[in-house]
Amino acid sequence: QVQLVESGGGSVQAGGSLRLSCAASRETGSYNTMAWFRQAPGKEREGIVGLSTRSGAEDYDDSVKGRFTISRDNANLYLQMNSLKPEDTAMYYCAATYRRFAGDWWRFDFDYWGQGTQVTVSS
Repeated sequence: QVQLVESGGGSVQAGGSLRLSCAASRETGSYNTMAWFRQAPGKEREGIVGLSTRSGAEDYDDSVKGRFTISRDNANLYLQMNSLKPEDTAMYYCAATYRRFAGDWWRFDFDYWGQGTQVTVSS
């Protein structure tokens, strides 16, 4: 059973930083595409960054570009979040799929999801 387990969420003040981790039960390189999504209360889930584990290509949503950085090692997917804003408050999820990375990765039907980790940013 493949599992993704997020950690690292918490409460920070605006301008602060957090690093989210997503521990995978399989090597991250076994997936073609990994990503971070978030869902704020009353809003739809949105993809904020996708990663091709084959090419290393990254695709960031404009709302986080320049502030968030995705990375991975063999066992984990990471999301470094800097210059956090109150509007970044959301539940954050990692996801993985065997589908090859493409520009519309956020529309993929991801094979695996984590349970989420809460990020709260106060002003």
